[in-house]
Amino acid sequence: MKKIILLGATGSIGTQTLEIVREHPDKFDVVALSFGRNIGLGRKIITEFRPKKVSVQNKRDVETLRAEFPNVEFVYGISGLREIATFKEGEVVVNAVIGSVGLLPTLDAIQAKKEIAIANKETLVTAGHLVMAEAAKHNVNLLPVDSEHSAIFQALNGENKREVAKIILTASGGSFRDKSRDELKNVTVKEALNHPNWSMGNKLTIDSATMFNKGLEVIEAHWLYGTDYDAIEVVIHRESVVHSMVEFVDGSLIAQLGTPDMRIPIQYALTYPKRASISFSEPFDITKYGALHFEKVDFDRFMALKLAFQAGKIGGTMPTVLNAANEIAVAGFLNGQVAFQGIEAVVENAMHNHQVIPNPSLDTILEVDQETRAYVKTLL
Repeated sequence: MKKIILLGATGSIGTQTLEIVREHPDKFDVVALSFGRNIGLGRKIITEFRPKKVSVQNKRDVETLRAEFPNVEFVYGISGLREIATFKEGEVVVNAVIGSVGLLPTLDAIQAKKEIAIANKETLVTAGHLVMAEAAKHNVNLLPVDSEHSAIFQALNGENKREVAKIILTASGGSFRDKSRDELKNVTVKEALNHPNWSMGNKLTIDSATMFNKGLEVIEAHWLYGTDYDAIEVVIHRESVVHSMVEFVDGSLIAQLGTPDMRIPIQYALTYPKRASISFSEPFDITKYGALHFEKVDFDRFMALKLAFQAGKIGGTMPTVLNAANEIAVAGFLNGQVAFQGIEAVVENAMHNHQVIPNPSLDTILEVDQETRAYVKTLL
């Protein structure tokens, strides 16, 4: 039985991870977890899965929960999240939190030699060079949970990475893939949250609509697979059936296909190197699609993706700025502080305002992250 530490238990990836644990009680045991402010759902999760240690966001919730669950140890805040990530009984850390808050717990878990199932894009975007160096130093596996990176990971199984010519990331195009830039001027939050294929949390769904989500995945791919940005391509794939592809030097392409269901890549990360049955996902019937469509990305239309490639190629602290600015801008859009297209404008402004620091230390990254957030808040 694999002992799991789950960071972000009440979010979209977290709750789907718990579905998999529920499906395979003989294979997985959640020994520690974290959640933020969703105390109602958190209570239900604690009652059902009986973890030994739990971290919450706010100190005031700790006393209430301690009274209800006297056999559970409670901690809080970023220090609590880091304690959970290194809980001694855990073997694999599922990092399902949203945002750069996932960075420090991930580094701590790697140093504690935990296996990492990573759904937190921002960790690699913000500090990919540090995370990959620590993983190599401590001989720790980083297992991707995102459907696209799981697809690439599976396509590369047994292959010589030196023979890879190109990584091709597929993108649904999000809620507004058929709208022109002029048509995006007055779109609402409700419209932006209406994703055509996937069920995700608010932040990820907005990132999908802007294509910042795919941009973050491009930077992830660079670090996870050691691939130059010029060898990473993004294509629009409306059906979300081909989750990504790898092209090799002989012209062969290996693609991973499946039902658009995040539980499949989550489970693969948890069972790797083995596979397990999955009863609740719709069986994949390729004949019902009839045809699969692939389109080149218009970088003038999807400015967010263009900015992400720019940030990745510049390197240093620029991806940190890209991520921090986007997080604050998306929150501003959800709160009605900025228009949809203003998200891209704010991020571009922050990038132009930043003096790049090459090969940054962890302290530098954390400082730039906070400075960028403060700057973007003044723009909002």
